[in-house]
Amino acid sequence: MNQEKKYFAGLDIGGSTVKAALVDENGLSTGALTEVKSRVKEGFDATFEQLEEALRQLVEKEGVDISAVCGAGMDVPAPNCDGVVWTRANLGEDWVGTNVRDKLSERIGIPVYMTNDGNAAAIGEFSVRPDYDGSLLLVAPGTGLGGGLVLPSGKIYEGANGLSLEVGHVSVPHREDDGSLPDCSCGLKGCVEAWVSLMALRRRVALEIKKGKWADHPLASDNISIIDKAFQLRDYAERDDEMAVSIFQQQGQILGYALGDLVRVFDPGLVVIGGGLADTGENFRNRYMGWVQEGFIERAWSVYRNSPIEPEKVTTSFEWASGGDFSAALGMGFVARDLFG
Repeated sequence: MNQEKKYFAGLDIGGSTVKAALVDENGLSTGALTEVKSRVKEGFDATFEQLEEALRQLVEKEGVDISAVCGAGMDVPAPNCDGVVWTRANLGEDWVGTNVRDKLSERIGIPVYMTNDGNAAAIGEFSVRPDYDGSLLLVAPGTGLGGGLVLPSGKIYEGANGLSLEVGHVSVPHREDDGSLPDCSCGLKGCVEAWVSLMALRRRVALEIKKGKWADHPLASDNISIIDKAFQLRDYAERDDEMAVSIFQQQGQILGYALGDLVRVFDPGLVVIGGGLADTGENFRNRYMGWVQEGFIERAWSVYRNSPIEPEKVTTSFEWASGGDFSAALGMGFVARDLFG
């Protein structure tokens, strides 16, 4: 076995699976990837067993001893600061208030860095763009609306308490047809997440199919739950269904509007859109990105679109996430190499 090189592990802990990747001393993926079942709801000790199994599989695939792994980066799907989880989210009860970073470090005998899943996704997208060294803002529509900001040179911006970049809870001045502000999962009203998320799609589908205009739509008559109808909406949109397209058009424009404010605050230069929409067909992605830019143009000052000195120079670029399912794990390995290499 080759023991001369140093390696660093990236551990992406989700509610269903733990994805793991191995990065070499140059900050590059070795190609060793693995995925094991997540047991986060059973507690952190059960999860640690899965993390150790993932590490065993990684080094076996790479053909090195576990002692070659010199550090690890880990993300968890919950707010945390300095290794301590602040809220339960989708985790087991014993995670909250526990310094799981230090406990894992002690258990596996190497230093560990920990952040949240939004930050991990952002650094993952940064790490798969080796020729880009500016700032990167990630927004990821999913069950909610996550986000993360990477500063030039690849440093994650976490804030004083690890609570920065809750992009889904920026307020937008959009209202329902009756003039009301939609409820958000955070307990507030009018957040962008209430318009741009899977939860929002469920509400929009329910409201739209009640309208007489869509009385003959298949989703209006299908005897399935609103959850299943929302999941099907993307497939309908990719087939140019009028109702589905109108819902996603509204969502994209509102996301772009919110990005107009976020870019005014952070001026990242590059905005990456992740989440499940990044895996849709090219035609739909092109249309959705167009709607995002329509909303952005409505809200963003002209200097955040093109340079006033060089009008042909774009000051804010938009791209789809390209790192794939293991980008967060790779990003965590990338950070571990920088911190512990």
